[in-house]
Amino acid sequence: MLLPLLRSNAVGELLAWLYLHPEKEYSTTDLAKRTGVSQPTVSREMDRFAAAGLTRERRHGNLRLIRADTDTIVARPLTDLLAVTFGPAAVLPPLLRPIQNIDEAYIYGSWAARHANQAGPPPRDIDVLVVGSPDEDELYDAARAAEHVLGREVNISRISPASWNADQGDPFVMSLRSKLLHPLIQSRRTS
Repeated sequence: MLLPLLRSNAVGELLAWLYLHPEKEYSTTDLAKRTGVSQPTVSREMDRFAAAGLTRERRHGNLRLIRADTDTIVARPLTDLLAVTFGPAAVLPPLLRPIQNIDEAYIYGSWAARHANQAGPPPRDIDVLVVGSPDEDELYDAARAAEHVLGREVNISRISPASWNADQGDPFVMSLRSKLLHPLIQSRRTS
């Protein structure tokens, strides 16, 4: 587990989306989509966060809009903890999505292993696999922006869709396919 102080990875991911994007308001549906957590679970966790003074919310019609309460005394240390634990899953997608020609993207290595509850020390860096043909300079800029927020090195490897989808061949791809991958961007390709 990335931060054993929290009840679950779902709690960490929800808090990371809120505290690492404090300028934004999210609906429970949006948070469910971003984290892969069911909407009823997101609603329950949002109730718990509000009761603990961690979030602010407002209503817009039937829509419940939630944001981090950055005025609470725990906001800064909580944000720092979330950045180094659950931060990659919340920080990287918004940086990678605008880049053209990314078909898929995943976190692999020690961070993906910790996220899947494999025991081990906190990850020292974040390894990202991008499938597609995006501009290397844009990937570099995204990695540096992520490093600024996450406080650790972000390494992005780029491979072609043909290499990723090949049944045999590249030992790097074969090794990656045998390990845990945390999806950041699901396949954008249409057949």
